[in-house]
Amino acid sequence: MSAWQEAADGVLVRRYQPLDVNICVVRGRDGLLVVDTRSSPVEAAQIEADLRQLGAGPVRCVVNTHAHFDHTFGNQHFGPGSSLDVPIYGHHLVPAHLDEYERPRLAAWHDGTGGEPARDWGGMAITPPTHLVQSPQSLDLGGRDVELLPLGRGHTDNDLVIHVPDVRTWIVGDVVEESGPPMYGSGCFPLEWPATLARLLEEIDPSDVVVPGHGLPVSRDFVADQLADLARVAARARQLYDAGATVEEALNDNGGWPFPAEGLELAVARAFADLGIQTRPTP
Repeated sequence: MSAWQEAADGVLVRRYQPLDVNICVVRGRDGLLVVDTRSSPVEAAQIEADLRQLGAGPVRCVVNTHAHFDHTFGNQHFGPGSSLDVPIYGHHLVPAHLDEYERPRLAAWHDGTGGEPARDWGGMAITPPTHLVQSPQSLDLGGRDVELLPLGRGHTDNDLVIHVPDVRTWIVGDVVEESGPPMYGSGCFPLEWPATLARLLEEIDPSDVVVPGHGLPVSRDFVADQLADLARVAARARQLYDAGATVEEALNDNGGWPFPAEGLELAVARAFADLGIQTRPTP
């Protein structure tokens, strides 16, 4: 675990293990906006304890960048019925993703059949956002406006970007990754991710700061380079699908991918499934 680092004036980030996840804080005159809540109520309680080091007022709200467990399973500690009981903002499709992917994932971990390292999942209750964001909206932290921007489909269908315009800072969740290759996880859209990121990139200036969901803050140039790699994955998947390759054959396409193949199984499977839907004859 690292210490709080200032990505921009009044925007702080701290990297937590496991999973090297970034927790961000935006500071305003009326208090703090916290971005993401880690993987459990215990981990979220550690966030709350670490916030005291900032001496910067109460938590006013939480924002989820997307629904994956390492960003939302700590919501329980901040949300309804907790001692903090603050509003939690998230993309309007987060609840559906939680139901489709994260609840079965948690059930498997309870049963000991999932792939996540053993932890104490007792008492864990999945807590959706209390305020669903369907279109861009602004939150006033007291002398500082923070914009919540729902994106199109990419890393998931429920990615939400937090923009702090007065310091030109973008908190983008896992739409961008720095500490490793982009994660093609549950509910990903590998064919649409490049176009979604390209639209966001149009709004980012060369001097802006971009804070990914995992890893160090990055520049616009870094985002542009990652966009090019995401586009290569989408294009190669289309080429291999059109050539009649199976998912297994595609993953063995040595030298054809910009990222290690072992991290692309879900990306290729999802891309092939989506391409099959697009090319299916109309009854």
